[in-house]
Amino acid sequence: MDTVFTLFAKGQRFLASLAGRLQSPFLLAIRLYWGWQFAQSGWGKLHRLDQVTEFFASLNIPMPHANAVMVSNLEFFGGVLLILGLASRLTGLVLTGNMLVAYVTADREALTSVFTDPGKFYAADPYTFLFASLMVLIFGAGFFSLDALFGSRASTVRKRERAPWPTATGTQPVTQQLSR
Repeated sequence: MDTVFTLFAKGQRFLASLAGRLQSPFLLAIRLYWGWQFAQSGWGKLHRLDQVTEFFASLNIPMPHANAVMVSNLEFFGGVLLILGLASRLTGLVLTGNMLVAYVTADREALTSVFTDPGKFYAADPYTFLFASLMVLIFGAGFFSLDALFGSRASTVRKRERAPWPTATGTQPVTQQLSR
């Protein structure tokens, strides 16, 4: 019986290790694909602001033109930031909020049917954008990102800052030698 548990534990560790190695490439694929989708959506809205403004006005969104400009820029630049993997969690948070507002304003029926008719919730336009934004918010950008690059540089700098003071004689820190 112990052999079965040992094999099971080894199998679990192997699968966890394999899944851990796939996390960063998976997050890269999500960021590239959905970042591109967000950027395209924002770019399209930026070039049709009058139509987006009319749509927002039809949804009774306050200050429809200002909100159209804000959402268009948010989606375009948020998509670019996702592609680069820069400020990913903050971008994921803002884009998640944007998609929740899209559900509330444009697809309220789909949002309210999340438990009664989940298919309607999944079929709504904001769903996959919301899901991708939440994944980046929760899991971050992964290894293949500017966040990871800047994070590793910052930790290298922090390590250098924490180094002990050099000693002149090898026995006392310089601050003690100066105080004599």
